[in-house]
Amino acid sequence: MTGNSSNGGALTAGQVAEFDERFRSDPKSNLMQNVVTRRDVNEVALDHSIVREAEHTFSTRLDDWSVTNQARSGRCWMFAGLNMFRVDSKGVLNVKEFEFSQNYVMFWDKLERANFLLEAIVETADRPVDDRTVAWLLSRGVEDGGQWDMFVNLVRKHGVVPKSVMPETESSSNTMRMNAMLNYQYRQGAKRIRDLYATEAGVDELRDCKQGCLNAIYQILSIHLGTPPTQFYWQWRDRDNEFRRDGEITPQEFAERYVTTPMEEYVCLVHDPRESSPEGRTFTIQYLGNVVDGGAVKYLNVDIELIKSIAQRLLEEGKPVWMGCDTGKQMDRDKGLWDAELFDYAGVYGTDFSLDKAARLEYQQTRMTHAMLFTGVDVVDGKPRRWRVENSWDDKVGDKGFCLMNDSSFAEYMFEIAAPKSYLPQELQDAWDQAPIELPPWDPMGSLAVDG
Repeated sequence: MTGNSSNGGALTAGQVAEFDERFRSDPKSNLMQNVVTRRDVNEVALDHSIVREAEHTFSTRLDDWSVTNQARSGRCWMFAGLNMFRVDSKGVLNVKEFEFSQNYVMFWDKLERANFLLEAIVETADRPVDDRTVAWLLSRGVEDGGQWDMFVNLVRKHGVVPKSVMPETESSSNTMRMNAMLNYQYRQGAKRIRDLYATEAGVDELRDCKQGCLNAIYQILSIHLGTPPTQFYWQWRDRDNEFRRDGEITPQEFAERYVTTPMEEYVCLVHDPRESSPEGRTFTIQYLGNVVDGGAVKYLNVDIELIKSIAQRLLEEGKPVWMGCDTGKQMDRDKGLWDAELFDYAGVYGTDFSLDKAARLEYQQTRMTHAMLFTGVDVVDGKPRRWRVENSWDDKVGDKGFCLMNDSSFAEYMFEIAAPKSYLPQELQDAWDQAPIELPPWDPMGSLAVDG
């Protein structure tokens, strides 16, 4: 062995002196120090030739609407889902602009999520508190992020309402303090459940304890978000200036009447290139979900080129595409621009950044962090070269809130889309029906779209 094995692995003054000599003897390193100590490193590393070529023109573009704003919350996955639905719903309502209530969906997600997690606490009550799964459940908590299947669970069970019926509140747009209160109650409830189990209480007693915790969580949610309606009076004037009225309607009836996107036909396609994740197989993540009596989160692992071709086809057929990616990598937030080579970090630091996508997943350097919509694609000779993205960060980024993702970024940092099962080749449709491989809760593919 070489290096510092002879001194037990400790960092020595001699090694530091060697590092320092190498740094001082390199003129470029000194130049970079002078620049980066005064400027943000991304300003220095930015490849301006990529920026110059980033024109917001696309051979297919669907959006003629305004973007939404998730504000200081991690609700991107439900914003993307509701924004996807509203494309069809606007047609049914015959209106130019329309927005569903994200606050309504979040209320039910928080309450259902708390029940889902506490039920997992009941299930694992026989394990020590420092068991890895129990520790993961306690650390995760009632957070903002989610997945496509979790979104479908909420709409299927609780329906949707227009934004005017349950508008945003301070806490729906800034969830930090509310989440702190919810997670205190969740963890306090977890302790009470586990303490009861230690006295040899039965499962009915544990669930009675859970019920008391959920009552406190409902109280907190109602104070922060308002109480969700069980029915509401709905009338509107359409784009032809015709007055229309439904009268009293429930959220479930509203969803049945005005959510015409066939969400039940959609499945989640992911690209996970790790050797441990076979292509053409389905998998799920233990304890990833939000509704106990809802569907499980389920993925089908496919090649990235198939994901591209299906996304392109959907867009060219006039359908926006729900997607999840690692949003923070190689992105200029203000410009709303992604490209796999946007920042030349190797050139700035004089060292390599050479992990491939599989290695980045295995070593926790990447995961899905954000959900958005594809609303356009630019195709040359049948192949996509860039994608138009509807974000939920208001209209101050990119092109009035719409962003541009070059195809190189799609290949490296895209992880999933929701698409109709019928768009898959027959062998993959058959593969979808197989029993999924169950991965542990901490697997990187169990990450939630949460970045805001």
